[in-house]
Amino acid sequence: MSNQRQQRLGVAYGLGAYFWWGFIALYFKAVAAVPALEVLAHRVVWSVVLLGLLIVLRGRSAEFGALFRDRRTVWALAGTTVLIAVNWLIFIWAVAHDRLLEASLGYFINPLVNVVLGFVFLRERLRRIQTVAVLLAGGGVLWLALGYGEPPWISLTLAVSFGLYGLLRKVSRPDGTLGLAAETLMLTPVAVGWLCWRQFHGGTAFVDGGLGTALLLVAGGFVTAVPLVWFAEAARRLRYATIGFLQYIAPSLQFLLAVAVFAEPFTRDHLVSFGLIWLALGLYSIDTMRSLGLRSPLQWWRDSRNGSTSLASEESRPGSN
Repeated sequence: MSNQRQQRLGVAYGLGAYFWWGFIALYFKAVAAVPALEVLAHRVVWSVVLLGLLIVLRGRSAEFGALFRDRRTVWALAGTTVLIAVNWLIFIWAVAHDRLLEASLGYFINPLVNVVLGFVFLRERLRRIQTVAVLLAGGGVLWLALGYGEPPWISLTLAVSFGLYGLLRKVSRPDGTLGLAAETLMLTPVAVGWLCWRQFHGGTAFVDGGLGTALLLVAGGFVTAVPLVWFAEAARRLRYATIGFLQYIAPSLQFLLAVAVFAEPFTRDHLVSFGLIWLALGLYSIDTMRSLGLRSPLQWWRDSRNGSTSLASEESRPGSN
């Protein structure tokens, strides 16, 4: 398959994954009547079943088992397991309680949180534009905190937990499918134990909520695994910079769902806060493109009028995945 075709296929997979994650709130809205902990437990159980089957079918069982023979990897995965469980639980709770707008804010500021974590833990230097972007995002969060009378805990928890998750994944380095399978496997005993305890102390929605609810909870594994597989396929074919820009699709769709579909209030404080953060992301994106030798959309448009090489050719040059 030609490199250009691989690029197009990678973009298709990437768009599919991020659009899926952008609309995933619709699924959690459908199970909003189920307690968030129970939704999380079923998401874990059915994800590990589906991911385990996928690993076996792809002949990666030995590779998966090898993860648990490296002590450093096991400890890193234990940390990511806790972090992804917290992240999932907060997001599920936020959707069920009409706080998707705050959740989308968390994923908007996540790339800038990553910059700060890289500075603190990996001793990465902050470029001037990155510093300005982080300060603008901080200003946006502070403005919303002053408007609310308290910090936007949902946004901050989602951004920081996912940022730390990515930091630990950078250390452990298992790919998306194997890593998530390991994390859900570690969580499975806790999830199954909690479901059993809950069933004997008041019942669960899975058993008592009817066939429709049970099927929706089982579908949690499918909802979780499919975009992950698509993302893994996109990551194999695209440069990291391209993936980085695609990631803004998901919180943008979550934002639109929150305001246009779920009718969550969007106040003047939200407008100022989101405006500052979007400006920060714009500066961050421009700085990232420059650091990678890529052209901005405006530069691409100007060059294309002069007959220069298209942006696609930059993506397909040697060294890109």
